[in-house]
Amino acid sequence: MTDKAKLYDVIRKPIITEKATMASESGAVVFEVAIDANKPLIKEAVESLFGVKVKAVNTTITKGKVKRFRGQMGKRKDVKKAYVTLEEGNTIDVTTGL
Repeated sequence: MTDKAKLYDVIRKPIITEKATMASESGAVVFEVAIDANKPLIKEAVESLFGVKVKAVNTTITKGKVKRFRGQMGKRKDVKKAYVTLEEGNTIDVTTGL
């Protein structure tokens, strides 16, 4: 699976929050990924798109909240995040475009 379009379907966007910034100090980068993506697929996508070596991938699924939209009950989508730990000497600058 080397088609770039498929790899961009796996990795949706970088997540830039306070917690993600604290993780980046220890060499980790946080991405929103496809809900059905597994760890080896995420590792392959990050290594081929950014040209870095990945040490570990940790994932978490945040369940969508039930909220009101214009008086109607609705549900936000579930989000899967991947905490990608990079090998020593590798960095990804998520503040610039791809």
